[in-house]
Amino acid sequence: MPQQSSSHALGPFVLIACIIGGTAAAFAYTAGWISPHRLTPAKLVDALAPPGGPALGHRRNHAKGICFTGVFEANGNGAVLSRAYVFTRGQYPALGRFNLATPVPDAADSTVRIRGMGLRIATPDGQEWRTAMIDSPIFPASTPQAFHALLLASASKDPDAMKAFTASNPEFANFKAWADSAPWTASYAEDRFNGLDSFIFVDDFGIRRAARWSLLPAAQVIPITEADLAKLGPDHLEKEIVERVRGAPQRWTMAVTIANPGDPTNDPSKAWPEDRRTVEVGTLVVKQIEAERDGPCRDVNFDPTVLPSGIAISDDPFPAARSSAYRVSYDLRTAEARDYPYTVTRTVAGAQP
Repeated sequence: MPQQSSSHALGPFVLIACIIGGTAAAFAYTAGWISPHRLTPAKLVDALAPPGGPALGHRRNHAKGICFTGVFEANGNGAVLSRAYVFTRGQYPALGRFNLATPVPDAADSTVRIRGMGLRIATPDGQEWRTAMIDSPIFPASTPQAFHALLLASASKDPDAMKAFTASNPEFANFKAWADSAPWTASYAEDRFNGLDSFIFVDDFGIRRAARWSLLPAAQVIPITEADLAKLGPDHLEKEIVERVRGAPQRWTMAVTIANPGDPTNDPSKAWPEDRRTVEVGTLVVKQIEAERDGPCRDVNFDPTVLPSGIAISDDPFPAARSSAYRVSYDLRTAEARDYPYTVTRTVAGAQP
């Protein structure tokens, strides 16, 4: 894939949604990424806008998506890692959103390299676990500031902008290698979704462990090319997941990976070694797909700092940055929705209204 098309396919892909409330700003200040004359949530959100401006009333990124509902089946194995109720054996209601990392809500599927899943799991103790994951194994930037610089470079008319960015941020080369060589799939059900940020799991004894998690698909993965996906149509992914879930619930195994001492916890552009301890803690079961226009996920913010007791933020600066940016995006799109009703009119046959 040539660099020009790769940069176009990357697009802006800050992880989705926003927080309702004021705690995000405090988190962001604590993380040290907001200060005068430096990066702010508004600047980050502004950098996501496509050349023609943002799609009013929509998420500022991951704008194309579709809702789902189902359950998280906890198997009890996670209780040795965290005291969070969500890891106690049982079934808990789950709500989520399959999405593409683009600010354009009607973008063709094959033009967007990154896919995502936002997920909210609620437990009987009144707590929630919200997470936003993507299908790439590493993030393209090591800090929020570097990610902002990437957004500016990818949108720049300067032909040397991306070259200069890569020279200053060599970690991007690993992400680009994945983006250029990894196979595509023709279904959200075949995608692995990774939580690239590090969090702290706290067990009943107060022992703290750095962790990341992934959702591993039960569906057989059938690799295809970008060209093959384009031939299937601009909205194939949404249509396909509707048909697939109508035929049978779709499942993903949640695997939690525990860091060893010395593993980087503040840099999602660096993967942990594959031999790290991994615990399968449960299964996400998607039972129903619902159109986003009036669906249950439309107004949900998949804020990564909304965490149950037993899971805490780490020294990773991205959850705080994302939370603050999501809050700005949420405020903008909900205010705009009063004057600019949800504008995407595509209909996905079979999706619940």
